[in-house]
Amino acid sequence: MEIRLQNLTKKYLNRNRKNPGEITAVSDFTLKIPDGMLVGLLGPSGCGKSTTLNMICGLEHPGSGRIFFGDRDVTELLPEYRGVGMVFQNYALYPHLTVRKNILFPLENLRGKERLSKAEMARRADEAAAMVQIGELMDRKPGELSGGQQQRVAIARALVKMPHVLLMDEPLSNLDARLRLQTREEIRKIQRSTKITTVFVTHDQEEAMSISDMIVVMKEGVVQQIGKPQEIYDDPVNLFVARFLGTPPINLFEGQICDGKIVIGNTPVLNAADAAGMEPVFQKGNCGPRGPVTVAVRPEGFVPCEDGELSCALQRVEVMGRDISIVAEHPACETSALRAIVDASALPAPEAKAVKFSLKPEKIFLFCPETGERIRRI
Repeated sequence: MEIRLQNLTKKYLNRNRKNPGEITAVSDFTLKIPDGMLVGLLGPSGCGKSTTLNMICGLEHPGSGRIFFGDRDVTELLPEYRGVGMVFQNYALYPHLTVRKNILFPLENLRGKERLSKAEMARRADEAAAMVQIGELMDRKPGELSGGQQQRVAIARALVKMPHVLLMDEPLSNLDARLRLQTREEIRKIQRSTKITTVFVTHDQEEAMSISDMIVVMKEGVVQQIGKPQEIYDDPVNLFVARFLGTPPINLFEGQICDGKIVIGNTPVLNAADAAGMEPVFQKGNCGPRGPVTVAVRPEGFVPCEDGELSCALQRVEVMGRDISIVAEHPACETSALRAIVDASALPAPEAKAVKFSLKPEKIFLFCPETGERIRRI
């Protein structure tokens, strides 16, 4: 089922008696989700992700804008008639019912032409349980299950209706790290096998990048960037997106462009023409003095070498198996330390007090210090 959101806006009263007004939770949100795709809504708490999901589901009504499922306008349609399955962060299982009864509950509430026979309901429940691998738990109650098992029950309950659209609101937040990894892999496997159009809300960028066909990055109710996970990582449109995606986070330096060079501190580190996303105008040698910029370097953009341009004070080295993390200091770094991820063969000498890096051009981005917008042309 294709989903189209057209200029969705949602506002709430701020409930401040001294200074009454409105808070914009979602502003002019436009998005097209192709049939069968898993889309991640990604952003910090309060950015409007869940509000957007609730408008798609019908739990919230947009102040303006339209919602289409295929060619059908569902903006005014009640939630129960939209053909949507919903999975919440807190599972929302009925504690007094068995797993089987919890899964059957949506089917038992169907009325009219949609009503199913008991045999058909039982068949669907067994299929949904098998899909999420909880067939042996059908006679237990939620209190007898682990968090991961309860989440699988919630997913089975959403899938049993054979929804056109599956909506998941931070479904993995209550799980421990290892179980979260396992469950998200299962969600992805289920989504691919069922080909149900899925919207997945999360604030975890690693989770969104690993599970999504497409990511929508949001901030304060406004869409910042839409694209494939790797494309957004490699080509962020602004500083917010660059900082939000990536583990460890991107390293930021106070820098400037001077005579066509990127300068960090007092050291030219790279030709501005070579930085990621720069327009070909640089190849003509037309870049003169410009002034301050924020220089952002991905952790994997550092290459330790004896003749490297960027000299840093070495704090420590963290060995992580295949790779190592070099933690160092530089006066122009905007945080207390920068973190470089390098190959284990590049391990600095134990007695070293400093480390020099050359920089990979494709891992360097330039941003306006005032607005955070990406600089693509000087």
